[in-house]
Amino acid sequence: MKKRLSFLDNYLTLWIFMAMLVGVGIGYFFPSSSGFINSFSAGTTNLPLAIGLILMMYPPLTKIDFSQIPQMFKNPKLLTASFLITWILGPFLMFLLATFFLKDYPEYMTGLIIIGIAPCIAMVIVWNELAEGNRELTAGLIGINSLLQVFFFSLYAYFYLAVMLPLFGIKGLELDITIVEIAKTVGIYLGIPFVLAVISRFMIKRFIGDTWFNKKFLPFVSPITLIALLFTIVVMFSLKGEMIVDLPMDVIRIAIPLVIFFAIMFFLMFFVSKKIGANYRDAVALSFTASGNNFELAIAVSIGVFGINSGQAFAGVIGPLVEVPALIILVNVAFWLKKRYYK
Repeated sequence: MKKRLSFLDNYLTLWIFMAMLVGVGIGYFFPSSSGFINSFSAGTTNLPLAIGLILMMYPPLTKIDFSQIPQMFKNPKLLTASFLITWILGPFLMFLLATFFLKDYPEYMTGLIIIGIAPCIAMVIVWNELAEGNRELTAGLIGINSLLQVFFFSLYAYFYLAVMLPLFGIKGLELDITIVEIAKTVGIYLGIPFVLAVISRFMIKRFIGDTWFNKKFLPFVSPITLIALLFTIVVMFSLKGEMIVDLPMDVIRIAIPLVIFFAIMFFLMFFVSKKIGANYRDAVALSFTASGNNFELAIAVSIGVFGINSGQAFAGVIGPLVEVPALIILVNVAFWLKKRYYK
């Protein structure tokens, strides 16, 4: 039975679209705001965005019973399906969509390919939480994805941008991205909230007790996720608000292949999971993990390699702006699928 939503949760889609409009309005009517926000940056890491993402991920991570994560290895079929779809099919699908829709816009095409080789390790926690998926399975999957990104992102980038593009008659290029740079980005957006969550859960349960943790602490921190999500959306939209208004067709060009990617990956993973015996909570965890992307890493890489005003960086920023409403819709689709296939 679907849990009763709070006032904030119940109108989440409305709040998200309002946050998007507020962000665009700030960026468009106050162009200097993007410079002000970017002034709070360290290297390629924007501090307001980092704070928003860390706060957004902290509450769901505190709810994870980490002792249950090893249970995910009891079903190798699910892990195999997740790996094949997320790491083999997903990047290739995004590559095909990028080259088909954006071949005449090479910077946007490159930005989308970079997005495609970085499976989600952050906001999937939020979508999974909203759709009532398996927290422990999600935590295990993002842990695996994080390690794979650290060691294989550079190799994937070389393969798709230097090897695959020429095979499709497009001039190839190479990215000079080190493992240390990727590990730093993963550490900021996933490592910090993960460590804070583990410490909070362990210390409170040990010294104050399970009852206070479950009845007082979790209800107190839970709303932080959605508040931080709305804050992050406002910041992201305000950074490119002027460009979004001035280049609406470019936004649409980038959005179309992204929406197609989200839909194909979500439904494919959901029905494959169901076919191999996954329950609803596991199918949802696998589906959102497969359909989302690590836009934080993609944006950081695009800014670091091509510059903050590049087409690649613009495509990276448009990514989460498309992902937020698209995956919110998929959260509602997940509940419909639950009623349809998991009676």
